[in-house]
Amino acid sequence: MTSSITLFVTGVTTGLFAGGASCAAVQGGLLAGAVGRRATASASDTPGAPDASERSGLFAPVGVFLGAKLVSHTLLGAALGLLGAAVQPGPRTQAGLLIAAGVLMVLFALDMSGVRALRRFVPRPPASWGRRVRRSAKSTAVSAPAVLGFLTVLIPCGVTLSVELIAVTSGSATAGAAIMAGFVLGTGPLFAVLGFFLRSAARLWRGRLTLATAVVVLLVAFWTLGSGLRLGGWWPTPATPAAAAAATPSGAVLTHPDGSQTITVQARSDSYSPGAITAKAGVPTILVVATNDTGGCARSFTVPDLGVRKDLPVTGTTTVDLGTRKPGTLEFTCAMGMYGGRITFQEPAAQSLRTAPEQETVS
Repeated sequence: MTSSITLFVTGVTTGLFAGGASCAAVQGGLLAGAVGRRATASASDTPGAPDASERSGLFAPVGVFLGAKLVSHTLLGAALGLLGAAVQPGPRTQAGLLIAAGVLMVLFALDMSGVRALRRFVPRPPASWGRRVRRSAKSTAVSAPAVLGFLTVLIPCGVTLSVELIAVTSGSATAGAAIMAGFVLGTGPLFAVLGFFLRSAARLWRGRLTLATAVVVLLVAFWTLGSGLRLGGWWPTPATPAAAAAATPSGAVLTHPDGSQTITVQARSDSYSPGAITAKAGVPTILVVATNDTGGCARSFTVPDLGVRKDLPVTGTTTVDLGTRKPGTLEFTCAMGMYGGRITFQEPAAQSLRTAPEQETVS
């Protein structure tokens, strides 16, 4: 299970730098309309210049809108996480979902940049949903901002859809809720500002931010695509076998009297160490992943080529039977593709040519 804290931070960052303006383009007018009508209704009830209490009262609809939006998206994230847990997608399937999320972000960014040829490929919610939600914006009822905030889950922007796919890959109600809650909180500052402008002001803000938002969404998309490619084991291996051999520290590979070997990797909160290991091909191999007060995504350990996914303890050891490997490279990574490493298996003859003291024999 991917770390809920890691996903929460990912959600906040995505919402703050990519989701705020893009979601405001879709949903900002709803909040502006509701707040504007509430202000108009309040002014008609109390003619004259608004006093301090009336002005401060405008903060309430904004807070209610954002609070209801947080609730609905958190519940949706939990449901998507449960869906992922029920389906239990393997590393390659998770990688495919991450890549799909990245592609969706690219399409949305290009659409925002004015590439009309791709507009028909951008997923959009049914128009009937949008019409029903927008009708609610015309109400002056006290509950209108809360209803609108809750119903924004029905008219997501492209970035929201991408984050929802990531929630599915989390495989946990808690983790799915964390990334969606973080995303809404990240978009909160811009929505809070937009809440005090009329619809025309929101449109002006949206127009000025469209291009900048598209650029940021593209950056997030490339990061997501890279994570998916790495998680799937499709990311090109930059290190040569010679470089991998030189990087293998003493004790990382232990050869036993029966000819089998054990490879030990330390899972830290922000990396795996060593990240490049050279071992013998053609012999039974056990991989031991050790943790010591480890947190974050590194605790969700995957070996894409083997379809292996292990939830590591905070402190302890976890074994993975790699079998008898042929010469080649085996990648390992966290469930979000952020941290990883590789094991290069070589023929024993090639192993004997190495001068690095990483091999030790257990008597």
